[in-house]
Amino acid sequence: MADPRGFLTVREREVPRRRPVPVRIQDWREIYEDRDDAVLRRQATRCMDCGIPFCHNGCPLGNLIPEWNDLTRRSDDREAIEQLHATNNFPEFTGKLCPAPCEAACVLGINQAPVTIKAVEEAIIDRAWEAGWVEPQVPDRLTGKTVAVIGSGPAGLAAAQQLTRAGHTVAVYERDDAIGGLLRYGVPEYKMEKRHVDRRVEQMTAEGTRFRTGVDVGGDVDAAALAERYDAVLLTVGALQPRELQVPGRELRGVVQAMEFLPQGNREALGLPPLENYPEPVRAEGKDVIILGAGDTGADCLGTVLRQGPRSVTQLAIGPRPGEERSADQPWPTYPLVYAVSGAHEEAEHAGGARVYQTTTEAFVDDGTGAVAGLRVHEARRLPDRTYERVEGSEKVLPAQLVLLALGFAGVQKMPLVEQLGLEVSPTGTLVRDERWMTSRDGVFVAGDAGRGASLIVWAIAEGRAAAAAVDEHLMGRPSALPSPVTPSSRPLTV
Repeated sequence: MADPRGFLTVREREVPRRRPVPVRIQDWREIYEDRDDAVLRRQATRCMDCGIPFCHNGCPLGNLIPEWNDLTRRSDDREAIEQLHATNNFPEFTGKLCPAPCEAACVLGINQAPVTIKAVEEAIIDRAWEAGWVEPQVPDRLTGKTVAVIGSGPAGLAAAQQLTRAGHTVAVYERDDAIGGLLRYGVPEYKMEKRHVDRRVEQMTAEGTRFRTGVDVGGDVDAAALAERYDAVLLTVGALQPRELQVPGRELRGVVQAMEFLPQGNREALGLPPLENYPEPVRAEGKDVIILGAGDTGADCLGTVLRQGPRSVTQLAIGPRPGEERSADQPWPTYPLVYAVSGAHEEAEHAGGARVYQTTTEAFVDDGTGAVAGLRVHEARRLPDRTYERVEGSEKVLPAQLVLLALGFAGVQKMPLVEQLGLEVSPTGTLVRDERWMTSRDGVFVAGDAGRGASLIVWAIAEGRAAAAAVDEHLMGRPSALPSPVTPSSRPLTV
């Protein structure tokens, strides 16, 4: 059992230390220093295995958090990784990238700093890789059934691994030149080095999963014909249709969607040539850069921009600055919107960058040659009904030769695949599915952001695992033994 005096003995929350800003901003390596196992074991002690562990409810994967916290406290690292892998295919991905709704739901967080769940999770899997405990799990027998997984982000990879281990023959199709989806070319290298993706792909290849890169299903291959070749198809194509900002000047050169910029930044970090459809790479070097949007994608743009040497960088948000503490309408154990300083924001403060709130864009300013020279903006006051009104007399022009739009996503990208399969699309742009994870076409399933809408990596993995169970049941005609942590209608924790 857990230490009954856990957080009474270890009161202080200690998080992993980041490398000094002046050092890390010169490279693309991950921003955190090497872990301190003594600190992590001490922090794991703070978890007291609550009678009702709400961290389980905050995590859609149902991670056995109190169990592996206690195992870490007792230095039983081998059993800790077994417990962690029991519910999560890729804990290094969630340990590095998930915003940790489990910590927001931690019972200790009611009146103290919560347990450092995310850091402990990452340490467990890191030690397991170092010790050689992460090995391929090859199925004992094959079922003779075939599955095509379209898209290789976290949902697709989780589903493919589960289905392969169940004995099905699985092929993963990816339109990019390497496996990983947003893990590969969306998440910046400084947040997660791509070696973590590569070694999981190696593990899955050894288990029997087949990977097909550089194949655009719907373009290079007819989607309907592909569906006829396989016993089941699982779509995990994401929800990358970007939200637009329809104001005058949007067509100017230098006004770029975040997901057009971030893949190029990742390719630069990896020493790869620019994408063929962008012969002139979009770079921030020597420019005044403005990022529109204050979410995770905006922060990813910020950190990437700073590593390219801009003249200045500013991040604009229409909403007010979040508070330092939970607001009354976001009580524990829900995930609160609070002011946070990510690694990229810390770097921006060091470089003199700014986050500006309650500001909206009227137009992009032309430099006379068809390129952007600035933004015409004004302050926006939020009203009680959450609409905004213009603050008269607040207009000004901010210089910018590069503007990155990080305004979120509006469902699945417009792609021939959807039409070729005859799939029904919801008003929000996601693919319609039933409680069996099946689309409007029999034998074609959908999981991850494509069915849920843009969400967290932990939800993508949970959906991938659950959809794999549904596909397995469909193929075998009997209840699946694979875990199914969520349903298509599951929603984040609310009270």
